Amino acid sequence: MKNSKLFWLLGLVLVLSIFLAACGGGDDSDTSTESETPEEETDTPAEGEESEGASGEPDAEQVLNLVEGAEIPSMDSAIAEDAVAFNILNNVNEGLFRLNEENVAIPALAESEPEISEDGLTYTFKLRDANWSDGTPVTAQDFEFAWKRALDPEVGSPYGPYMMAGTIKGATEVSEGADPSELGVVAEDEKTLVVTLERPTPYFMSLMAFGTFYPQNEAFVTEKGDDYALNSDNLLYNGPFMLTNWDGTGLTWTMEKNPEYWDAETVQLETINVDVVKETSTALNLYQSGEKDRAGLSGEFAMQYADDPEVVRELEPTLFYLKFNQERNGEETPLANVNIRKAISMSFNKQDLVDVVLANGSLPANYLVPTEFTFTEDGADFREVNGDLTGFDVEQAQEFWATGLEEIGETEVTLELLGGDSELAGKMDAYLKEQMETNLEGLTVNLKAVPFGVRLELDEAQDYDMQNSGWGPDYQDPMTFIDLFVTGASHNLMSYSSEEFDSLVEQAKGELAQDATARWEAMAEAERILIEEDAAIAPIYQRATMALQKPYVQNIISHPFGGDYSYKWAFISGKE
Repeated sequence: MKNSKLFWLLGLVLVLSIFLAACGGGDDSDTSTESETPEEETDTPAEGEESEGASGEPDAEQVLNLVEGAEIPSMDSAIAEDAVAFNILNNVNEGLFRLNEENVAIPALAESEPEISEDGLTYTFKLRDANWSDGTPVTAQDFEFAWKRALDPEVGSPYGPYMMAGTIKGATEVSEGADPSELGVVAEDEKTLVVTLERPTPYFMSLMAFGTFYPQNEAFVTEKGDDYALNSDNLLYNGPFMLTNWDGTGLTWTMEKNPEYWDAETVQLETINVDVVKETSTALNLYQSGEKDRAGLSGEFAMQYADDPEVVRELEPTLFYLKFNQERNGEETPLANVNIRKAISMSFNKQDLVDVVLANGSLPANYLVPTEFTFTEDGADFREVNGDLTGFDVEQAQEFWATGLEEIGETEVTLELLGGDSELAGKMDAYLKEQMETNLEGLTVNLKAVPFGVRLELDEAQDYDMQNSGWGPDYQDPMTFIDLFVTGASHNLMSYSSEEFDSLVEQAKGELAQDATARWEAMAEAERILIEEDAAIAPIYQRATMALQKPYVQNIISHPFGGDYSYKWAFISGKE
């Protein structure tokens, strides 16, 4: 789906070409993909889907009217960590590379493929002529500044250390307070950026399309100070569109075509109007009245409109799961007990959840790494290594529950389930509560529904018991899901730690990096330990999207990682 298999194979060709160019005496490693993402809220809210392909020519007012599932928490590319922000960043900014219409990472602000050293560690990028929205040139110094800023401990980037540490030379040390000059990123002149890696990273080109690696104009950021990125006026843009009419907290914003964009002639849309709408029924009413051009469907609405000719649908490599927090406010929670975790993870019927509550083609997930996401050279899905892991089993869940209660010396347990405040999130969490309380005697689940931004704050503070969370890939490789849970990782905010798990991840990143089969086996074993043996998380479902889309909307491109959608190639055709 989303051309992921094609992208993997094309990525493999690139990897092999690098390897052959570097050897005899060369070096290389494997692949990966992209980012954090909530469903309607988790780490990436989004609903919808791409058109089946462009037809016709732009022949009407080029205005697109959309809905979004949550507010924008931040538009600072160093701070962004959610699907809403990354989706907008993908359309108003641009990095060295961009995913194209076929989801292949191609040069964007880089004028061509980089020059790569024989050992696969040094990448030299030459920048094309491009401007910021204020007319000033985009330079190599803008990349060096942005990447160092994303590693600055005082900035507190959630993604900078996660994406760069262990990949770019010196990133770990800089993220821990070392002098930024130790980072292997140097602007040799205004058009030349040299990047030195810690170790060969075959998926490095796909990272260059990810929002955290976008440039920032140092003079502008410095001038704005604490006001930088607080609203649309305190930002600069170098992508296809410019964000306007965003006050930093509101439920509405606009994206307007950027006349300074280097490839502006490709962009057909003049304006994109976006409103945050959290209720499916409201979004549907806006769609039917002609006020909106797309509306996501779920539950009863997905079933009602399943056969509508305006429905578009797609399976995404986005996984939703319960995070089990083992330590809250300095004290162990009942979830520190592995049998309690195993019991809860097996206590709810995932098939009924996707069939009745979601009803949009989502799949029940007994795994972490999604199906139809990454493939071997022979075309085998990574999912085939482990297959399904822990699933729905009431009898076994009750056995684990009884053992766990005895081990913690309790007969009753009360846990809070943190989730989003959208209509769909409320239905999902209510379903999970009913299933858990019905199947596990003595368990009480209190629901806590909060806006997406608040949920991120509670997650960061580790102030929750269970959390309905989600993750979309940052690059096209199983590792983008698996290394989330190593000890001390910036997204492992639940006090999970396993020496065996950590060792397998480190082997897959290091000594096994050039042995594709052994590397995949190590990652598969790490996934098994995480879910089946330790029940650190409880997978729920792999997201599919179903949406109504007006037939005059053409060529919205859906991506497997990074921003969910690109509007660079979209246009309106045939609107009466």
